[in-house]
Amino acid sequence: MLDFWNAGGLAEYAVASVNMTVDRPPEVSAAEGASLPIAALTALQALRYSGTMFDGTGQPKNVLITAASGGVGSFAVQLAKLGNLHVTATCGARNVDLVKRLGADEVLDYKTPEGKSLSSPSGRKYDVVIHCTVGISWSTFEPNLAANGMVIDITPTPWTWFRSVVKRLTFAKKKLVPLIFVQAKEDLRFLVQLVRDGKLTTVVDSRHRLSEAAAAWAKSMEGHATGKIIVEMGE
Repeated sequence: MLDFWNAGGLAEYAVASVNMTVDRPPEVSAAEGASLPIAALTALQALRYSGTMFDGTGQPKNVLITAASGGVGSFAVQLAKLGNLHVTATCGARNVDLVKRLGADEVLDYKTPEGKSLSSPSGRKYDVVIHCTVGISWSTFEPNLAANGMVIDITPTPWTWFRSVVKRLTFAKKKLVPLIFVQAKEDLRFLVQLVRDGKLTTVVDSRHRLSEAAAAWAKSMEGHATGKIIVEMGE
């Protein structure tokens, strides 16, 4: 990520603001470092918005993470466990074991009836949903939420914004929150430290040379990557 207006770039050399740059220690590989913005930052900020604490002082909560094997979701599962949350996650059948290894307490295959309903296998209601995919209606989320539960949508549509405003105006207890990503140097430094200390790992879907960047981008747009797609400068 280079800046808010121009998003990211794939190049051997790029100019970025010092306010968006942190040191990468030798314990963190280039691929691990490159994977943190924007996916890990998005996961961290979504959880922090929900009140999750990472210093051991937070209250136990139940969280649902959709698309938990994707770039944001795979980080969100790990960060939620670091925040002492009970994690229910959705993903495709081929990634169920992976998501369990990342720390999820319960995993739903999103293609099964249980996965489509988003119901917790243990009957829990969700205090927070980190919604990392598309195509799930509010009517599916609502009956699974706790009395004051919230859905944090990381890819909000105009309809998400509209429904969110309506819920605020009507003082609804169950909330829909469009996530506004904020460039935060301290958040990035925090994530780098977690990787350095072995508390956060990057799931790598595939690696591509810079000359193969178009193929890497096409794979990303398919929407079925497991973890992060990495473009490496070395040929």
